[in-house]
Amino acid sequence: MSEQAGMDAFDDDHLHEECGVFGVYHPGEDVANLTYFGLYSLQHRGQESAGIAVSDGREIRIRKEMGLVSQVFDQEIIDDLKGNIAIGHTRYSTTGSPKLDNAQPMSVEHPRLGPVVIAHNGNIVNAGKLRDELITKGFHFETTSDT
Repeated sequence: MSEQAGMDAFDDDHLHEECGVFGVYHPGEDVANLTYFGLYSLQHRGQESAGIAVSDGREIRIRKEMGLVSQVFDQEIIDDLKGNIAIGHTRYSTTGSPKLDNAQPMSVEHPRLGPVVIAHNGNIVNAGKLRDELITKGFHFETTSDT
């Protein structure tokens, strides 16, 4: 399916679920468990994959897999996600194939900022054009998502 064909599928009057994003910042508290329950309540927004990224200000830990929130996370995994800031994501793919590389949150290592994590809901309508421009400039992409 072309990107344009994928976009045309949403040019109607029907409701389309498009991902669930949940974020928490709570100094002094581990927030992974709260993020899990937030994602669980947003599960209807995306059932393809689930992920949580947490940080304690020094280190970022990410867990994401294909499947439902309850399939991706158990209490042992949640307990290992220590931090006081978190972002979680449940995916409903509108751009990019349903595979682990496209699951979110996504992380990159920025040359000046260090690690950056993002979770995105929606569609970047000119993603194909932007991707083509960046590829001609030598950028490499690891996903087929518009994020």
